[in-house]
Amino acid sequence: MVDRIKKVLDQELLADASMSDTTNYNVRVTNGSTHEGKTPFLIGVAGGTASGKSTVCKRIMEQLGQADMDHTKRQVVCISQDCFYRELTPTEKIKADKGLFNFDHPTAFNEELMLNTLKGVLAGQRCNLPAYDYKTNSLCPERMVTIYPADVILFEGILVFYFPQIRDLFHMKLFVDTDSDTRLARRVPRDINEKGRDLDQVLNQYMNFVKPAFEEFCSPTKKFADVIIPRGADNTVAIDLIVQHIRDFLNNRCSRITNGNDSGDGSTTTPAADSASTQLSRPH
Repeated sequence: MVDRIKKVLDQELLADASMSDTTNYNVRVTNGSTHEGKTPFLIGVAGGTASGKSTVCKRIMEQLGQADMDHTKRQVVCISQDCFYRELTPTEKIKADKGLFNFDHPTAFNEELMLNTLKGVLAGQRCNLPAYDYKTNSLCPERMVTIYPADVILFEGILVFYFPQIRDLFHMKLFVDTDSDTRLARRVPRDINEKGRDLDQVLNQYMNFVKPAFEEFCSPTKKFADVIIPRGADNTVAIDLIVQHIRDFLNNRCSRITNGNDSGDGSTTTPAADSASTQLSRPH
């Protein structure tokens, strides 16, 4: 298994990264970044709810010394798909307040905003998008989430491989595979403590929405993964290999810049973007 993972990582490191069209964005894009004109190494991290996606990303950030760094200066950053929940209708908000809205369905996300934002960061640009208020289930234009350019970007979420146009943007795809009982055991206390829900509401939502959505929309996307990580963050071997791969890429990138050989044409996967301090939130 270790040799197979290493082979995939080596192949991805040598793969060319194509530039994406960045016109007609439904997202605010600003210039002036030192990364502008270069292509980041975009890694997708998928998996079921409470599978450990955000924890895997956190471990990667920690091992690379990026977690405590100013998010405007990070070389490796993480964006959560949770940042792209769409605005709900009044009727949907009422359902959401009662735990009757399916946040695990593809239609709960703003696919266009996700696509345009990723195209923006792939172009090495800084992007801004409205924050999402999980208590009111609405967008907050007055609170903007800034995504800063960097060299490597982790984009994690339950359905990051579901949308074909978004899936095709990734240079590497990881799937965090964790037992369903373990995921439920993690989700119950999380929703009770962080969302103030009672046990019955959490279990009903899981049985009516979360579990069926995982089986229909998330689990089938495992076949698109380049590397499957069993047991999530507990799989230290897989995480160490991925971290080493990213470290090799960053060192290679730094060496090319120092030697003046970095053309910024995307031939050596480059800069990316970050999603502010709320990047690892997982409200639903």
